[in-house]
Amino acid sequence: MLFTDLPLCDSLLDGLQAMNFKETTPIQEQAIPVILQKRDLIACAQTGTGKTAAFLLPLLNNLQTEPHEEHKVNAIIMAPTRELAQQIDQQMEGFSYFTPFSSVAVYGGNDGEAWEIQKRGLTNGADVVVATPGRLLSHINLYNIDFSGVKYFILDEADRMLDMGFFDDIMKIERLLPKERQTIMFSATMPPKIQQLAKTILHDPEEISISITRPPDTIMQSAYLCYESQKMQILRQLFKEKKPKKVLLFSGSKMKVKEITKLLRGMGLSAGEMHSDLDQAQRDSIMHEFRNERVDILVATDIVARGIDIDDITLVINFEAPYDVEDYVHRIGRTARAGDTGMAITFVSPDEQYRLQQIERFLGKEINRIPLPEGMGESPEYNPTREARGQGRGGSVRSGKGGGRREGDGKRKLQGEAAIPGEIATVDASAAKQTPRRKNNKQQKKRKPQGEGAATTGGSDEKSNAPRQGGEGSSHRRSNHPPRKGGEGAPRREGGDRGERREGSNPEGRRKEGSNNPRNKRPQRRTDAPSADRNSGKPQRQEANKPAAKEQKTKKPGILSWLFGRKK
Repeated sequence: MLFTDLPLCDSLLDGLQAMNFKETTPIQEQAIPVILQKRDLIACAQTGTGKTAAFLLPLLNNLQTEPHEEHKVNAIIMAPTRELAQQIDQQMEGFSYFTPFSSVAVYGGNDGEAWEIQKRGLTNGADVVVATPGRLLSHINLYNIDFSGVKYFILDEADRMLDMGFFDDIMKIERLLPKERQTIMFSATMPPKIQQLAKTILHDPEEISISITRPPDTIMQSAYLCYESQKMQILRQLFKEKKPKKVLLFSGSKMKVKEITKLLRGMGLSAGEMHSDLDQAQRDSIMHEFRNERVDILVATDIVARGIDIDDITLVINFEAPYDVEDYVHRIGRTARAGDTGMAITFVSPDEQYRLQQIERFLGKEINRIPLPEGMGESPEYNPTREARGQGRGGSVRSGKGGGRREGDGKRKLQGEAAIPGEIATVDASAAKQTPRRKNNKQQKKRKPQGEGAATTGGSDEKSNAPRQGGEGSSHRRSNHPPRKGGEGAPRREGGDRGERREGSNPEGRRKEGSNNPRNKRPQRRTDAPSADRNSGKPQRQEANKPAAKEQKTKKPGILSWLFGRKK
């Protein structure tokens, strides 16, 4: 169908002729007559089908032919991202060139001057407001904006807005609008949450669905089965053979985007990057250069997967297989727009083969496999049934509930629901040496050499086996540790305390025998060391009522004695 066959006003037809719009797309052919009749509409159409013109043209025609209040906002168009809001506003300027209507784009990431322009457009009553939900709510909360004249409420990419968590914002804005209005919703997919939203804000809507499932057949889809380490080599070889022109390369992370851009620029190619670290002015600049072919390759995250209308993109590259089939459709939908042909290549590592299988099931066909360039070795075996590590967003390989932890003997100690009380209660004395407290483990390691030295010389270890709080056989006390004041069997706090270390410990021995001593390279105690002569390999015995701290303080060695031997 031709646009001239539709009941559009002459000023709009003049604008379409100036923009070289002649034939309608299927979504335009079905949606425009419904909107002209002022009926609510929910339309499901994939990206790149011309749905922006499908709601802008009848909206402008209704504003032209029906009376409306001046100096008030007459229509609100919601978009999920600033890039899509910009695109809609740009097409609005083109279609309304021969009409008296004004529009303003309201989105975040601007400077103070842009904020003032948005404020004036809202308060003075621009005919059409194109906005992201968050920024529009910010203006609503700060200023008294009159929405009593709104007759048209349009949601573009509604599924994307819900995915981004804008449901509450949309409902807040919807409650501020008049009940008597026309509501239009466009979505690339139709999940249950979209159907629920449609039941909430639409009234007896007309439903249109235009093959939302599969990308156009004019896109030649291919895939490389490769290892992760081979992807950069493939990319280098791909652009080495042929000079790229209008290529869009997607990656899942901004760090990888920066790395790829650096590689391409190192090859002497004209490449630009687009990610969330860039402010709005930088994004506008790089998009302008890409549209005007000053940049041949645009490396981007999913920030431009939807809503960016760039003509003549010849190739789309997925550096990783997308997590969702929907993301894949939107990415490769940037090429072969408006009936043109294009190519899409996806790099698939072994952990991403499961995603490729899901994409092929969705498409109902197998994506063509490209052999690796010569000299790169063989491709990995295609085994999509093998579970990928950390499947899905935020996947984790950590063990779940009841996974347990390793004990000192290398056996797994069960925890949670899988624990067996009987086994835990009968742990022997050697297993009781392990403690989950990191601090006590360090103390055990520091005390171990002296305890071992005392044992090898035949010293008595009755003190180490003395009963104390915490149970029989506990090994927290060193064999050469003097008894605490108050008696040999005085109860002690589990794991020791600071006061005990100050009074009864042997700081000289620890300092000389520790791993920090530059002359003592081995952690084992040397029997011919001066400290061994002092201790004679026997545990120090003192009366319970006579603290040893004062005597030890007088024997504290100096720094030279610590480095070169005992001070005589």
